[in-house]
Order: sequence, then structure tokens, then C-alpha cells
Amino acid sequence: MITTIEKLQNYIGQTVTLQGWTDNKRSSKGLFFIILRDGTGRCQCVVDENLVSAEVFENAKKLTQETSLTLTGTVKADERQVGGIEIQVSDLNIVSIAIDYPITKKEHGIEFLMTNRHLWLRSQRQWAIMRIRNTIIYSIHTYFQNEGFVQMDAPIFTGNASEGTSNLFELEYFDKETKAYLSQSGQLYGEAMAMAMGKIYTFGPTFRAEKSKTRRHLSEFWMMEPEMAFYDIFMNMDCIEAMMKHVCKDVLAKNRAELAILERDVTVLENTVNQGFPRLLYDEAVAIIKGEKDVNGKNSITSLEDDLKSIEARIIAVNAEINDRTEKIKTGVIKKQGEINFNQAKIDGFKQELKDLEEQQRNIPMWIASAKNFEYGNDFGGSDETVITRLFDLPIMVYNWPHAVKAFYLKRDPNDSRFARGVDVLAPEGYGEIVGGGERETDLDLLIEKIHEHGLPMEIFEWYLDLRRFGSVPHAGFGLGLERIVTWVCKLPHVREAIPFPRMYGNLMP
Repeated sequence: MITTIEKLQNYIGQTVTLQGWTDNKRSSKGLFFIILRDGTGRCQCVVDENLVSAEVFENAKKLTQETSLTLTGTVKADERQVGGIEIQVSDLNIVSIAIDYPITKKEHGIEFLMTNRHLWLRSQRQWAIMRIRNTIIYSIHTYFQNEGFVQMDAPIFTGNASEGTSNLFELEYFDKETKAYLSQSGQLYGEAMAMAMGKIYTFGPTFRAEKSKTRRHLSEFWMMEPEMAFYDIFMNMDCIEAMMKHVCKDVLAKNRAELAILERDVTVLENTVNQGFPRLLYDEAVAIIKGEKDVNGKNSITSLEDDLKSIEARIIAVNAEINDRTEKIKTGVIKKQGEINFNQAKIDGFKQELKDLEEQQRNIPMWIASAKNFEYGNDFGGSDETVITRLFDLPIMVYNWPHAVKAFYLKRDPNDSRFARGVDVLAPEGYGEIVGGGERETDLDLLIEKIHEHGLPMEIFEWYLDLRRFGSVPHAGFGLGLERIVTWVCKLPHVREAIPFPRMYGNLMP
């Protein structure tokens, strides 16, 4: 019976056939221990020379990392092994031998791994991230479908930009005179579709031509954008929160094993499911960033200063560990190869930790300076989002922004025209914005005024203005960056690991 690793718990004591690839192999006298991966999981498969034919044992001997194979064996429960399962192999056939697979078990630099992204996806960590990404995508769809939304599709080629053309990829559209742009958002089209269907969402690729290499930026990414007729900003925020709770609940239910592989502390995800999101006016958020207002007894400036002291102490300790273990290997104090390999792996891990610590050591003084010098009325930069979200252990919503820093289509606050009814959802632990949205302007004259103010060509927005001319209603929506929520849920250091093949400034291959 052919099955998959994720289903093996259903076949304890039975004989099954698995198809997959060799993730790792080690040997002992008369035994081979194979870690097989098949896309659904990993499990240990034991080949005992006394229990198999000479041909099967020889095939096992030939296995190299990433060699593809099929094997048959008996499923045994063993809590000590990966997934609590072990296979006692009775037959093994090689499909294709892999020669000199480049991504070995040693540590590799990020540039090497990105160059070999087509192979890096096979590693356990990347596998876990992609499994969680899949759950998040499915969960988003199920939430909106269950809530009566209709999935619609916005065009990827557009003749106009939702927020100006400075960060768009421009191309010729059949002739040199006609320009088209790769979409940076389906939101304007979403508004049109909401006027037809009531509640809709789009889910597709979007593009930004910013020449940015920060840990939060991609040039091509996936956006989910709902738009709802007869919604105001507060109903919009309720929808955002409910959707994010639904997603985190599904990940916790389906991906505990993957989260464990990533060593992800799930407390924040559990808080997201079980607690209400703090909702802060822009003015409150600014006061917190500048250290003028505490959050649960924590101050943005002093907590950063304390973190810096802790990081500097940890850097000293990690350097000592690296030097001590390196010296023991170098001088022969450690002689057994197994112990040498163990300590070398520890050294590699400490070096990665040191790299992360040193980056924080460089960043924190800049975050402190940025927080202290923040000018009221500005939008939040990455450092500002980091400063405020480090004080919370679940996502926060910041709403009612100065209208000058937000998109032209956001509705002015009827109680204070200095502000627009926009909302940003900032993920905790320093991750920052993952959702941006708000209530849309319905006043035709104000919208025309804002288009002029932003220097946008009126003629290409005439179709959009028709939505106000013919049966306009209050409406709202938001955009969720898929890779940003994946990055936060998995607690990744960089958004590039959140998408199978990242496209960003300076990176187009593979």
C-alpha cells in the first residue's frame, strides 16, 4: 500500500510503501538509518542487513543526500523518532541517484542559499515555512467564504496607480505611446466590485519597484484585499481582527509540528487568538513611540536601553563560548569525531546568534534616536513600528492618521478633518505593518480635490469617480500582505523566506 509519511500513524503494525528523497543517512554495524522525506513529513527508516536481501542492503549503501527512492517496510511506533514513527525496511529501490548535492548539512551563507533557492526549499526549515504559508492561504479563503464574501480578481495590468506611479513597474502596452503598470494594489477595482457584489476579496500578486533591500520588502508579493459596502472604519477593524484570529487559530491547530521545527514560541499567536487587539489613535501611538506614555509599565526608550545592555552582555558570553569550543577542537582536548561534530554545530549556531545580536546592537541606538526625534504628523517608518510593537504581545491597530501621509482615497474623519480614517495593523515583536486599510472617501468633491493634491491625472480616474456618482455608499476595506503575515507567524528574520521564489531589488534568479 502506497501512502505518505503524514498518514503513517494510521498504519501502525502494517506494511506500507513510501516514495521520497533521502534527507540524511547514517550507518552502524550492519545497519543504515535513513531519514526519508516525501513532502508531507520526515521519518526514520531502518535497513537491517540481517532482515533484507543483499541487493536491498547494497541499494541502501548507495543512497546519497537527495537521492530519490521508494521503500517498503513495517510501520512501528517509536516516540524517540521523528513523528513518533519508524519504518523497518524490507525492500528499497533507487529512482535516481543525486550526485554532489550542493546544500549539505553544514552552515551555508544566505547568498549561496538564495542562489540555490530551487534546492533550499527542500530543507526542513523551508518546508515548515511553506506548510504554514499554505495553511494561512487556505484559512484566509475559508474565513471570507464562510462570511459571505465573493472572491473576485483585479487586473495585473493597470492604466493607473492607486497611490501614484513612482514605485511602479512601467511597460509598453502594445505600442510606445500607451503605458501600462504592474499592479501595486487591486483596491480601486475592489471598490467597483463591492458596489456590484456587496462584499468581495481579491487575492493575487502585486508589484512594487522600490529599490529597497530591507528585511520587509519584496518587489513581487501576494496581497489579499477585501472591500465591503456599507462598512465604516470600525466595522473594518472588526473584520481585520476576526480574520487574523481565524488564521492564527488554524495555524495553531494544524501546524504545531512545523512551528516546533522553527522553534517558534506560540504564546504570541495564542494571545492573538484569545485577546482583543489594542486599538490606538495615531496621537496615542506617537506618545508611546516617543516615550511619553508607557504600555503596561514599559517605556519604549528605557526598554530599548535595557535590551541593549542585555544584548551586549550576551555578545560577550557567546564570543566566550565560540572561543572555548574552538580552542578545545584545535588543541585536541575533544578527540572523538562525534563530539567534534557536535561542538562544531554548536559553534556554527553561536556564530549565527552572534550575527543576529550584533545586528540588534547596531539597530537599537538608531531606533532610540528615531523614537526620540519622531516628528508629529509623519507616517511611521520601519524603526518606529519596531519600537512600538516591541511593547506588545499581540497585534495592535493604529487608526485615524494625518490625512497628508495617507492615500488620496481615504475618508476624512468627520469629527476632525486633519485626520483620515485609515488603519494600520502592526504585528508584535518588532515586525510592524502587515495590514493597511480604512474607510473610503465618498464625497466626490473631496476626492477630486485629493486627486489634484497628489498630482494624479484626473482622466484616468474618471471611472473610479463614477463609483461616487452612481449610488455611492459608505464602504471600507484593507490589504493584507501574505508574506508579511507568514514572516510574523513563523518569526522569520527576513521576508525572503516567506515566499517560494523571492523577487526583490538585486534578485531575479532562480
